[in-house]
Amino acid sequence: MSELPAGVERRTVAGEERLTTEGEPVYGEPTVDGRRVWDAGRSKLGAMLELEMDTRLEGGESVLYLGAASGTTVSHVADFSGPTYAVEFAPRPVRQLVEVAAGRPRLFPLLADARKPKEYAGVVEADLDCIVQDVATRGQADVANRNAQFLTEGGLLLAAVKARSEDVVAEPDEVFEEVTATLEQEYDVLETVRLDPYHEDHLGVVARRR
Repeated sequence: MSELPAGVERRTVAGEERLTTEGEPVYGEPTVDGRRVWDAGRSKLGAMLELEMDTRLEGGESVLYLGAASGTTVSHVADFSGPTYAVEFAPRPVRQLVEVAAGRPRLFPLLADARKPKEYAGVVEADLDCIVQDVATRGQADVANRNAQFLTEGGLLLAAVKARSEDVVAEPDEVFEEVTATLEQEYDVLETVRLDPYHEDHLGVVARRR
């Protein structure tokens, strides 16, 4: 079993071992022993951890989160990480994200387009430890490559690739192969795992910036 980051622990809920982090609830998730249950069915990164991918996260990393939406996953990330910059393009979920960040001093919401890192280059610090990416748009690998500039050398990319966002008719395995090849322009891909049964036609990717 891969080691979990410091601050992420398993707790027994209704007879089942579940991931948890410590923080205020955000999306109606249950709590146990004062900790939030991390629903892998609503979180690609949670699914990667449940499927025992080796994310290389230790806890306390500085993070750029691309595709933060209303804060479901990034709220868990901010519970155990260092400074966490959360980029989301749509104004409505950003309003919810701002509410989530109000009780999390390490979480910084940004209304910006992850495809255009120049929009937030003056705000996000350089030499970050990790990018977490969950951007359901065509060109997901290109987004990751453009944002590699924010990572320190050897920094981590943890990405969830949605096949149907790239091509609705192509076989997912073909899409994943193409996306992985594009990522290798900037990263060494360390591990890939399909995120079934939690997320259909998604690939979890762990990579390291060259």
